[in-house]
Amino acid sequence: MSKAMWGGRFSKSTDEMINEFQASISFDKRMYHEDIAGSIAHATMLAKCGILSEKDKDAIVKGLKDILKEIEDGTFDFSVDLEDIHMNIEKRLTEAIGEAGGRLHTARSRNDQVALDTHMYVRKEIVAVEGEILNLQEALREAAEKYKDVIMPGYTHLQRAQPILFGHHLLAYFSMLARDFARFEGVYQRADILPLGAGALAGTTFPIDRQMVQQMLHFESIYNNSLDAVSDRDYILEFLSAASILMVHLSRLSEETILWCTREFHFIELDDAHCTGSSMMPQKKNPDVSELVRGKTGRVIGHLMAMLATVKGLPLAYNKDLQEDKEGIFDAIDTVKFSLAVYAELIRGMKVHEDVMKRAVTEDFSNATDLADYLVKKGMPFREAHAVSGTAVHQCIEQGKYLEDMTMEEYKALSPLFDNDVYDAIRAETCVKNRNSFGGTSYQQVEMQLKAAKELLTAEHKAQEANADKQIHIEA
Repeated sequence: MSKAMWGGRFSKSTDEMINEFQASISFDKRMYHEDIAGSIAHATMLAKCGILSEKDKDAIVKGLKDILKEIEDGTFDFSVDLEDIHMNIEKRLTEAIGEAGGRLHTARSRNDQVALDTHMYVRKEIVAVEGEILNLQEALREAAEKYKDVIMPGYTHLQRAQPILFGHHLLAYFSMLARDFARFEGVYQRADILPLGAGALAGTTFPIDRQMVQQMLHFESIYNNSLDAVSDRDYILEFLSAASILMVHLSRLSEETILWCTREFHFIELDDAHCTGSSMMPQKKNPDVSELVRGKTGRVIGHLMAMLATVKGLPLAYNKDLQEDKEGIFDAIDTVKFSLAVYAELIRGMKVHEDVMKRAVTEDFSNATDLADYLVKKGMPFREAHAVSGTAVHQCIEQGKYLEDMTMEEYKALSPLFDNDVYDAIRAETCVKNRNSFGGTSYQQVEMQLKAAKELLTAEHKAQEANADKQIHIEA
């Protein structure tokens, strides 16, 4: 007969290779806190409902807290033969307190137990991810405030397009992260549903109180369909989707950071602490952090694709395939948190070459749109003004100069509407100042964006703290 905790129906033990193949303890043991918290709540509820004696409940709760201490002290012996964190803890509990330990699993299946643990773990890690998003947002806001008056070229097609403020550019990434934060808030809502009490798939014959467990574990709601409760992995898909989009944002920032710190751009210099050198070329200072974040983005996207492929053909309710949800989301969580943390340090440590950025917008034609706008404001139709400005650029390129270098005679030859005020109109500072439409790059608009960013951070902090307050802390 099989010695496994579920082995009553089996006449022989599972093949050792199969044990190793199906075991998940090597990675799901990180959910030990959630498993113990869920079991304490379950045992407390069973006792309140008269399904478990108070004596057995007290022994179970004490035994579980002792196991928690063993795990956190590093003295707990995890066994591959016991497959997962749930069986490892239950086996140790039964060894420690005897028959009462075997009663803990009454009215519960590993299917709803693992679902519970995963829901709780994802909730907890969303709080941590949100904290790291806030940290990076604050770093970007600080840098945008510090460099709010620095002018740089804005790009389209990686070609210089129009002058913008560097603070405006950084705040664009702040806005991306704000959407990421909002997405994770949505994921939290979908993870904040209690599955425990669904049993293996059809509920239980015991008179349990799911609402009591909901309150003890601080869940916002309860699954109202037991089949859905044990098979739902939407919140994991959503987490991986939100994580993938966030990493794409970091990858885009990485690409720009890598470009900006090249000698060709030289817009910024990264702190030595955030770069590495070459084993052969002594002069090298490589932006490894940015390159790694850019590379790890594909890894997180891969976890999303893998999970989508895993669940796409699964019939209801539970299938062993769903064990594959753990490693991908655990790795995605670790990757996202670390990427956000290192990027906040990178932003805080970078040095901005203001003179190089300013020179870049005076030695190009990114003020050509403003030249056309100047003519429009004098009464010329925009399409005609666009052609005149383009002709001026063409002449300058042929003569090896810029729009600022053209003489008034040359301007007058293109249009009699030109006057001496054109030179002020095409100054980089004027180009920036005049883009004062809502959300634009003007000094006034960037000040407004900085103020809005500060207000948003306050609101996000409150939301993150509210989620943090709902996490379960087991009292010794």
